[in-house]
Amino acid sequence: MPTAQPSGVVIPSVDGKPSTSALGRGVVADALRAVDPIGARAAESATNWRHDYLLHFRRLVEAGLPTPDAALTIARDGLASLHERMRCSDGVAERPLADALEPVGEPLATRVIEGQGSPQAALILPYRGRRLEGDDLLRQLDTWVAAGVIESSCADAVRTVAANPDWLRLDGHRVAVLGAGAEMGPLRALLRWGAEVVAVDLPRPAIWQRLTDLATQSAGRLVFPVSADEPGEPGADLLHDLGRVAHWLSGVEGRLVLGNYVYADGAVNVRVAMAVDALTQWLRERRTDLALAFLATPTDVFAVPAGAVDESTERYRTATGIGRLRHPLRLVSGGRLLTRNYPPGIYPGINDSLVPQQGPNYALAKRLQRWRAAEARAAGVPVSFTVAPATRTRSVLKNRLLAAAFTGAHRFGIEIFEPATSNVLLAALLVHDLNQGRPAHDHPWQDEAYAAAHGGLWRQPYSARSALGIAVLLGIGAARG
Repeated sequence: MPTAQPSGVVIPSVDGKPSTSALGRGVVADALRAVDPIGARAAESATNWRHDYLLHFRRLVEAGLPTPDAALTIARDGLASLHERMRCSDGVAERPLADALEPVGEPLATRVIEGQGSPQAALILPYRGRRLEGDDLLRQLDTWVAAGVIESSCADAVRTVAANPDWLRLDGHRVAVLGAGAEMGPLRALLRWGAEVVAVDLPRPAIWQRLTDLATQSAGRLVFPVSADEPGEPGADLLHDLGRVAHWLSGVEGRLVLGNYVYADGAVNVRVAMAVDALTQWLRERRTDLALAFLATPTDVFAVPAGAVDESTERYRTATGIGRLRHPLRLVSGGRLLTRNYPPGIYPGINDSLVPQQGPNYALAKRLQRWRAAEARAAGVPVSFTVAPATRTRSVLKNRLLAAAFTGAHRFGIEIFEPATSNVLLAALLVHDLNQGRPAHDHPWQDEAYAAAHGGLWRQPYSARSALGIAVLLGIGAARG
């Protein structure tokens, strides 16, 4: 029997089958073509995209460093390529992606839950079994900065929110959380603080039972779509019902913050990321009040400030523990293990923390979000963009190698966060950005580096991939022990 074709927002077909490798090669080549034609040709001719993407995704960052215009050209051309190449489908025929924004069926209705709880009147951060607030919270921020776990601008932003607890309610804002049930999303914290949240997630009863119970017990207000039927099934599918979601969100009153917290495994991650980007573009054409929010993964390629390069260089020079073995390890590995994170004295540094186990689809889905953040910011749209720390979410821990690496990561000065801690920390940074805004920078890479909570990847002595295998072995040993 023939295999059923995917429907909704889909990867374009090559020879009758969806090809994420062809998509990735083509998009990266298109993004580089105007700025780095040699890099574009190299991407187009890559024969093993699953392996080769590591080089080309780094090149996307390096090629954009000489000028802000180069970085923005890469972002705009990459987005344009994705919108031209991606498709929507009814399971039989593929059509242009823009057709996915046409609503099919009765418009979505709206349901509202008013929380019955009292708002949390102070910023409280759950951390290792404690609830940090006041001076305890400030001391923990100082500890993280000293350990190289977060950037000092991140600590400054959280301190500002802690000093202005009235900001937590986000009065005047309505935060649309796409992927409302996501572990890394801000929904739980925002409802606790008394904010209004517009929630979109799949129409699955288990998700909505949890979200509605949470909203009822909170001090916030939860607004969400339901089908037009009585009693009306909550939720909506961004992949297959994008048009109705778009029109429903266009009618939400008040200043709307479109928060992108969606995730899926494999190629579906690219599809849902593109569904959100198509939605973003459509809403921007219709709402002048729109703000955007993104979380970036730390396992990507970033340009980093001089302070991170210098601290990493000094830590490499004075390394103890496993670092004492780096010379014999490098010798037996042909120079692949425990290499420097950066060449000393070259600024900005390039932190390449791409993890092969996450693959090119994950990299593309996250990179397109960075491109959209840069493009929108340059167009004058308010953008909250934060590099989030590596976190023990269910989606990560089901990969056994990554779970083992997380267990051994502390041996390299990397802190892996618990979801409850990341959730509040990142929600606080969102509150900061919506209330105070972000400082203007000369180059998009500086916008990305601002307030980063990378968990230590930027300031540790060794490049991430050169330490990954050792971290995995140490993690497996710790688990067995």
